[in-house]
Amino acid sequence: MTEAKQKTIKNSDIRFSVAPMMEWTDRHCRFFHRLLTRRARLYTEMLTTGAVIHGDRARLMRFDPFEQPVAFQLGGSDPAELARAAKIVEDFGYCEVNLNVGCPSDRVQNGAFGACLMLRPALVADCVKAMKDVIAAPVTVKCRIGVDDQEPEPALFAMAQHCIEAGVDALVVHARKAWLKGLSPKENRDVPPLDYALVHKLKRAFPQTPMAINGGLTTFPQMHAQLERMDGVMIGRAAYHDPGLLLRVDPELFQEDAPYPDMFAAVDAYIPYIERELGKGEKLSNMTRHMLGLFTGLPGARAFRRRLALEAVRPGAGVEVLAGAVSEVRSAMARVRDAAA
Repeated sequence: MTEAKQKTIKNSDIRFSVAPMMEWTDRHCRFFHRLLTRRARLYTEMLTTGAVIHGDRARLMRFDPFEQPVAFQLGGSDPAELARAAKIVEDFGYCEVNLNVGCPSDRVQNGAFGACLMLRPALVADCVKAMKDVIAAPVTVKCRIGVDDQEPEPALFAMAQHCIEAGVDALVVHARKAWLKGLSPKENRDVPPLDYALVHKLKRAFPQTPMAINGGLTTFPQMHAQLERMDGVMIGRAAYHDPGLLLRVDPELFQEDAPYPDMFAAVDAYIPYIERELGKGEKLSNMTRHMLGLFTGLPGARAFRRRLALEAVRPGAGVEVLAGAVSEVRSAMARVRDAAA
């Protein structure tokens, strides 16, 4: 791949992104999130090279062009297989290929990839170069600051140095260690302490490489503080459990109008997509499960979640279930207003 053909990542491209999350950031989730923010960079769930090369690509990899910019996260550790999978990903139209060097699940440990690769920075560099050699799309790496008994600073700096020398286009650093032994994947998201200062130090050492920070960020003041030192922030569970946060991303971080004036309008905009997917045989619950946290903190939010959780799974459930759930919030807010008056 000649350098003239290579596409790069600008700092503004990674200013805000929604993390790749297994079981969560599927195509329905991403479509809904895109309704809430035009500017966020969205990521797929991780797929292994084997799934990409040998699996049902139409089912596993399809996405709506409306989701763009959307990046694809790959799991694997064989440079040749990653190169082959990356070419498939690029041909599907994704805007970026991201290598997972951070997931601590049993699945990735058994396959010797994900966070295990923190122990093998030279191999990660080989993987990055192999992908860069065959695709024009940017190749990025999402990593931890170390695993198990590694000293975080030398581990993280070695990983970054190797990746940068291999031509990586950007780094996303989850500012926690991963413990491959003794902690579950869920515990690995909370228990290891955050070390933002170390990630800031890495950015100072490699100022020309676009870098985003991930881990523990839930509020816009926290994000603004990180953006004083980093090029971007990546948000995971906070964005998923409270999607309303995404409706504030464009005004807060890009000084642009939100796509919709409120969450009710965003739900209305999602309905044509739901109807289209229902017509293809998709289940309502596969789409509405990503909306359960939408009205967090508002009157009627609990009733909204309950109705969706109980009714959307029923055979033949349609958009009237979503309309009924939303009406719970509207009614509760009206009661609060009337009481205040």
